[in-house]
Formats: sequence, C-alpha cells, structure tokens
Amino acid sequence: MKFDFTSIIERKGHDAIAVDAIGTGNMVPAKEGFDPIPMWVADMNFPTCPTIQEAIIERVKHPTFGYYRPREEYFDAIINWQKTRNGVGGLTKDDIGYENGVLGGVASALRALAQPGDAVLLHRPTYVGFTGTLTNAGYKIVHSDLYKDEEGIWRMDYDDMDQKIKENKIHVAIMCNPHNPCGRVWEKEELEKAMEVYKANDVFVISDEIWSDIILHGKHTPTQSVSEDAKMRTMAFYATSKTFSLAGLVGSYHIIYSKYLRDRVQASASKTHYNSMNVLSMYALIGAYRQEGQEWVDELCEVLRDNCDYAYDYINEHFKGVKLQRAQGTYMLYLDCDEWIKAHDTDCDALIRKGYEVGVYWQDGRPFKVDNTIRMNLAVPHTRVVEAFDRLDKYVFNA
Repeated sequence: MKFDFTSIIERKGHDAIAVDAIGTGNMVPAKEGFDPIPMWVADMNFPTCPTIQEAIIERVKHPTFGYYRPREEYFDAIINWQKTRNGVGGLTKDDIGYENGVLGGVASALRALAQPGDAVLLHRPTYVGFTGTLTNAGYKIVHSDLYKDEEGIWRMDYDDMDQKIKENKIHVAIMCNPHNPCGRVWEKEELEKAMEVYKANDVFVISDEIWSDIILHGKHTPTQSVSEDAKMRTMAFYATSKTFSLAGLVGSYHIIYSKYLRDRVQASASKTHYNSMNVLSMYALIGAYRQEGQEWVDELCEVLRDNCDYAYDYINEHFKGVKLQRAQGTYMLYLDCDEWIKAHDTDCDALIRKGYEVGVYWQDGRPFKVDNTIRMNLAVPHTRVVEAFDRLDKYVFNA
C-alpha cells in the first residue's frame, strides 16, 4: 500500500481522548501484562492523509491569522469530492455552508424547523449524539425501531415510521446515512421508500452523512439524490472528521438545495455566533479533498473492510450467543450480546469490564437505545484487531 495503516502510534499525551480517558470513570485500568487497545470512541488510530498536514503546515508558514472569508478552493474541493465520490452533479457554492460539526448543524436545522417540545422521528438503534442534542434542546424523541430481516440485516419499518409520524404530528425526522451504530449502507430503493413516507406526511429531513466515505460493502447513495422532492426537503450534513480522523480540528458542512431551508438554517446558526470556520480547518479540508486524499480513502476502506470482515467471521465462529450484522459502512461494529449474557447469568456491565481488564477498551452500546449491546471501533492496525479478539476469546467470552 502507498499509505501507512500498520504503524502503532503512541497517542497518549497527544490530545487523544481515545487513550487519555482510559483509567478514568468506569474505564478501569487493564491488568498487568495487557496494553490498552482503544476500540471505543469513533476516531481512527492511523496517521491521517499526508496532504492534510502539508496544507496546514504551508498555511502556518504565513505569520498572520486574522479575519478571513472561505477561499474558492474550499468550495471547489467539496464540489469535486461530491461529484467524484458520490456522483453529485450540479452542486454549487450557494448550496454549501460551513458547520462547526454535524451535530451543531443538526441543532441549527432543528431550531429552524421545530419548537422545543415538538416531536422528532429517529430510528432506533439511535446515535447517542442525536439523543444528547435533542434532549438538551428540549425536543421529544420518537423512535421507529429498525428490525433485522431473516439474514440479520437491519431494515427500516416504513409502516411504523408512517404511524409514528401521524400519531405524534411530526414534521422533522433525522436520517443517519450510512447508519451509526448499525453500519447499514442504505440502498437507493430503501431511501426512496423512506422519502416517500416523509413526503406523504410533509416531513423535513435532516440527513447525517458523515460516514458517507467509509463504505465497505455496497455504495453510498446521498439521501438528496433519490428524487427531486428528496433533494428539496432534505438538509444533508457532511464532514472530513470521520473520513480523515480530524475531529480535533472541528469543521463540517451542509448541502441544502432549497433556498428557503438554507436561509432558515443559516439564520438559526448565525444567531448563536458559534458557527465560524477556523482557517486551519479550511486548509485541512482542502488538503484532504485532493486526489491523494481520494487514494488514501480507497486504501483506508480496504483496510477497514479486512478488519471488519475478520471480526465478523471471528465472532460468528468463536463467540456463541453474540450476534451482529456484517459491517457495510463505518468502522464501528454493534454487538448484540443478549443471548451470551443470559446464558452466562451475568450483565452487560460485567461483560464490558472484563474487556477493559484485558485491555480491550470497547464501548457500552446501551446509550444507543438497545439493551445488552457493545459498540466496537475497528479503525486500528490489523495486528491490534487480531490481538483484541484473541484476548476476548481467551479471557472474556470463552474463559
């Protein structure tokens, strides 16, 4: 491979919550002899694409950092990336707006379209960030449960969505495309059916597409692309943060084609005076969205595919009573440990702690609104994945 996805980086003391939080709160230190493997918070343990550092370093050489306006290269980079990666044509500078994070954009969109106390439709399992954002702002969350088909693949329940919307007089829904934590890459036909439900009920759609570049099996279909109506009723939010592990630099963007919706969202964001781009964040995106960045993402997805497929096969072969869907997108696995927990007369807290004790720092999946679940980050060098599952086999699930 052209890029480095095998080196084990020492992140401790380098502004990384993934390792610096270990040993605090419920994340007990590992027993002697087990070094920590960070597999919880959703950032990557790989060196980022070199062109990002190059772009930032080149800008830092200039000695002033005053007020500025986004460069044309910023918008051109997004337009080219969306066209090349997602087949999006006709995107213009006017359709694009900066966001200080996808959740900040979600909050701005909600304020523009709903009042505190209003009901908002979310799928369950539910990304914990959505739960916090809506709860903190006073919105009522209404869940439409995803279900697993006969092949164990998570699906949307369109009848349930329609019923919940009608019963609760809902006019705003949040999509996660691809879905976090389930890892579903929604197919075009699925999105078409969902958007027909929203159209029939006059529901505006907030589509979190932060994971759209991390596709392991299948193809990403932008929610806005499935119909002209979907294009005009959907506010989509993207970022380089998950794709290139840049969460610490802060910076996302929206694509909103409807002038009405765009004006409302921008007005909502401007009232808080929080939504101002950092100049280095701008250069990070410009560096990321170069041709070399596309090559880097292609190699990244190959590495992540191997990691996730290895984990899926290992779990099915060795961990009786643990269920999961083969990851189609994202680098997060969502483990259903309910049968294993009941068969071993234990609980989820004890299971999670056993992982910590042998240095596997995975994440409690229950805040995503499904009991007895664990979320795992597979964006680590493959040798670490192999080591982690060997430890889980010997000391946790089959001890």
